[in-house]
Amino acid sequence: MRLVPLLLATTISLPAVADEAAVRKSLESKLGRPLTSLTRTPYLGLYEAYADGQIFYTDDKVSVIVAGGALIDGKSMKNVTEERLQKLSAIKFSELPLALAVKQVRGDGKRVFATFEDPNCGYCKKLAKDLAKLDNVTIYTFLYPILSPDSLDKSNRIWCAADRAKAWNDWMVDGKAPGGKGDCDTTAVKKTIELGRKLAINGTPTIFFADGERIPGAVPLARIEEKLAQAPSR
Repeated sequence: MRLVPLLLATTISLPAVADEAAVRKSLESKLGRPLTSLTRTPYLGLYEAYADGQIFYTDDKVSVIVAGGALIDGKSMKNVTEERLQKLSAIKFSELPLALAVKQVRGDGKRVFATFEDPNCGYCKKLAKDLAKLDNVTIYTFLYPILSPDSLDKSNRIWCAADRAKAWNDWMVDGKAPGGKGDCDTTAVKKTIELGRKLAINGTPTIFFADGERIPGAVPLARIEEKLAQAPSR
């Protein structure tokens, strides 16, 4: 999801640094959650706070909290928030428990990425149709049923299928409902839900590339190709 630009800022000289610990304590109290990081920015004396996959901005008195908007650099016109969010939300790809995912290998399989998807997610179905056009890739699809109880039922049925990748593509691309009862060991699906929450994945699809970068939401195939060309292969 792209953030709506909220303010244009220019770099200014900063006043004396406030008590960062006090800012953190006050902001955590008002937000009702711990902060992952708190960093002073070169813009308007603001602090950047990161928590639960979201960036907030505040002043040294925490008299205002900016949430859900993008800070744009007034000189370069770069989306500072978007760039920072990509960095702060990145993961170590090597730490993903890939055994919990549905694995697909096409061609030489050298280009690797992972997705978190709900089987009832319309954007995920569009993504699946786009990904079907990719070659020389290894795709790890984590079944992340967060939309409805039926999503969990479908995820379990797909996981219990003899050919999980085929069952996934049959449903997502061709609309053929997965067969079976979903009565095998579906611990992997439960663990994926826990993992997604831990990684602050609030929507599907969410893509992770081999360099650890996260891209949430619908992504054009051209953007995926671009990232695969940049990211290291595994």
